[in-house]
Amino acid sequence: MRRPHIRSHRLAIAVAVTTAATLTAGVAGAATAHHSAAPAAAAPSAAPSSSKIVEAARAAAVAHGSATGVGKKDTLKAVDTMVDPDGRQHVRFVRTHRGLPVLGGDLVVHLSAHSAYEGVTRAYRHQVDLSDTDPKLSAGQAEAKAAKVAEGEAGTAELVVDARDDRLTLAYQVEVADSRTDEAGGARTVVLDAATGAVLSNTPANDSFLSPAVQEKLRKRGERLNPATREFSPAAPATGQAAATAGYPAAAKGTGASFFVGSVPLSTTRTAKKSFVLKDSTRGNTETRDAGDKELEKFSGGKAFTSATNRWGNGTTSDRTTAAVDAQYGITSTLDFYKKTFGRKGIKNDGRGAHALVHFGKNVGNAFWSSDCGCMLYGDGDGKTFAKPLVVLDVTGHELTHGVVDATANLQPTRVDEEGNQFGEPGSLNESLADIFGSAVEFATNNPKNPPNYLMGEKLGLEQKFLRRLDKPSLDKLEGTVDYWSKASYDTEVHAGSGVSSHAFYLLAEGSGKKTIGGVAYDSPTRDGSRVTGIGRTKALAIFYRALTRYMVSTTDFHDARTATLHAAKDLYGATSTEYKTVNKAWSAVNVTAANAPSAKH
Repeated sequence: MRRPHIRSHRLAIAVAVTTAATLTAGVAGAATAHHSAAPAAAAPSAAPSSSKIVEAARAAAVAHGSATGVGKKDTLKAVDTMVDPDGRQHVRFVRTHRGLPVLGGDLVVHLSAHSAYEGVTRAYRHQVDLSDTDPKLSAGQAEAKAAKVAEGEAGTAELVVDARDDRLTLAYQVEVADSRTDEAGGARTVVLDAATGAVLSNTPANDSFLSPAVQEKLRKRGERLNPATREFSPAAPATGQAAATAGYPAAAKGTGASFFVGSVPLSTTRTAKKSFVLKDSTRGNTETRDAGDKELEKFSGGKAFTSATNRWGNGTTSDRTTAAVDAQYGITSTLDFYKKTFGRKGIKNDGRGAHALVHFGKNVGNAFWSSDCGCMLYGDGDGKTFAKPLVVLDVTGHELTHGVVDATANLQPTRVDEEGNQFGEPGSLNESLADIFGSAVEFATNNPKNPPNYLMGEKLGLEQKFLRRLDKPSLDKLEGTVDYWSKASYDTEVHAGSGVSSHAFYLLAEGSGKKTIGGVAYDSPTRDGSRVTGIGRTKALAIFYRALTRYMVSTTDFHDARTATLHAAKDLYGATSTEYKTVNKAWSAVNVTAANAPSAKH
């Protein structure tokens, strides 16, 4: 699917401001004239308010309807407003059409520092115009069908417009709880054609680290994961002296005995002279709780971890707190990475901390990001293939990045099979970004007991020594990850397909050929035999993060991602820069080029 993108200018990394203002698109007809971006201008002396930026973006979306696809029957809801240091503005919208939510109708409107229209990034490439909103199926029939498909308890069916995959269909969307088709017993979202009852999508609310396909393959092999753990050495006494003068509750400094990285510092909260809770008030009250072996739907149902000594865990499974130590350490490390690297304050950039539930369910051998709960979920393992909780640092960085993607581009798979495996390029890009930024969390944390690298899941104890890797993804034989784009990528399982953009990122950061980084040997190939010289991880991350937050939407595929990263490189470094040219080379090296971009629905 091809979608127009903005022509923009050199910018710096922006600071985002979130808004939830809802504005009606209005009654004026959409303009049809093509618009070219105006020359860069100085930022206004007084920055406009977030509400005024949203209002200007809404007006621009209507006035430039031929480009944005926004018509007089559409209503726009702003879900993110981003202002660059030079004043340029970007507003991310979701829409309703004739009062119905539009799936795949999201767009980002780009404005100058003076709120003049500069361009758009959009998911659906045509104007939404659904003339008939009378369903042939009743809501009750849709709910019954959804409950049967997802094997759970259906909620209320909601009429929507499904504009994904270039379709335009009146549909029912049904949330199904306690799905028996979901590994963690979580919710699924089922979308049904309102005329025929055909299942248009059946998507899990939880994003799991290990796909059902790879779990089944491991079980058939009889492979038992044996994660390497670290022995705990007693650390310096915990402190909480600040509480003596500040009163309770107050921030305190504790120590934890983890599974994977030995002794780690933990920021905790002192609630009394000899009472501490595993909650980090210095990071937006980030907290890990005990799910009590239940498949809880809400974080509030978990039991808080407390201590009289501010020492947590013993490094083994005999203490239920040990899993919480790794989880809390991984979460705070991830939050620190996003804040220090991009100025992002929390997963949703709203200043709030992150939550986690450990000991989730019984015999659950996986880790998840739950968009419904807004938290991390960690099972303890199934006792067969998976012996320990998947509370490894890069796993946490990977899964929390899914939360960042949810809060920004909201990349969605194009289909999900009956076993829960997801397919399609937007989903593959989602998994790739999670791997890219998950590995970056390791580099930023730089824990000598968890050396940073471009490998994912290297501490899980797999026979192939890692789950995925960015330099040469096809070395992952377990998932069958690919190095290069082909037309098969349109419908490849998302973890396998993630190799395309992960490989492009590695080439952009480190270049092609042999290289040893942190004791790990890499040898990254290119499809066309070209040589790519990397620009460094810092610049590559800046480009991919800006592309995600400004130029990606729910249906962005690999060719769109190429365009998005080129725009981001142009913003940051200029269209004639080495960085911009290397972005183009990196994508070409994985066979994503302007020449082979699909021109129609695939």
